[in-house]
Amino acid sequence: MRRILFLLMFLGLSPFSAEADDNFVEDFAHKWQARATRTQAKQPKWAVPMISPFPQLAQVYRTDMTRQITPAGDVNWNFGSGKGFNLIPFANTQIDILPPGYAVHGDGGEDGIGDTTLLLKYRFASANEQHGSYIVSGALAWTIPTGSHKNGAPSAVLTPTLLTGKGFGNFALMSSLGGGLPTSQTATSGRTIHWNTVAQYHVKKYFFPELELNSTTYVGGSRDGKTQMFLSPGILFGKFSLKPEDTNSRIGIVAGVAFQTAVTSIHTYNHAGVVSVRFAF
Repeated sequence: MRRILFLLMFLGLSPFSAEADDNFVEDFAHKWQARATRTQAKQPKWAVPMISPFPQLAQVYRTDMTRQITPAGDVNWNFGSGKGFNLIPFANTQIDILPPGYAVHGDGGEDGIGDTTLLLKYRFASANEQHGSYIVSGALAWTIPTGSHKNGAPSAVLTPTLLTGKGFGNFALMSSLGGGLPTSQTATSGRTIHWNTVAQYHVKKYFFPELELNSTTYVGGSRDGKTQMFLSPGILFGKFSLKPEDTNSRIGIVAGVAFQTAVTSIHTYNHAGVVSVRFAF
């Protein structure tokens, strides 16, 4: 009986008064936020990197805009860049719901949406700055081929990733190693190995300059044995509280910019500028 009442309330069909519904929603939100705060208190307060996967758990809505310059000099844009919601529904756990971005081509390709991604991350071990400043996490992403006009992968892709980080005072090193495993058509698309490393420094309260190394190695397919690598300097600003008078409020905004430069002869684009806006809650 209790489960039936809970389900009715969750669906907005509570047999009780509107006041009871409001109290339930408020209590649910309060418990969710308190759980996220307790979870994040057990990890260092590093900024989420501009481009690389990250080991810490975050609760934000994020949208990026990317401008790529191809080897032929054409300019392609991606609005959204496949970012979206990072949520902390349980202790040590993050779930991402990442709707597709929208690609606008200057290279003759057809404009359209990209792929949709769902991600589950679990934090195996962590300590904040007062107790060791480190994180070890694992993630599994499922990319769903929703892209239109070849703006996405030809098949679903599973991407397991190991993510780590260690802090040294205001300096932090983060690294991740993962593999893209298509569920079909591997003879043409092949598989990929992703390795990313981030060096980040915390300046004053709101500034996080960083340097990222983003590498992709192709295994099988038309690019078998080739590696493309980018150096990506950037800086993040925030978090700026939107309710500074409320010391318990989690609501704030973070923004950042980065610029990628290809450092290998094999690359799908020469340069890319990235702008990111994140709404923490």
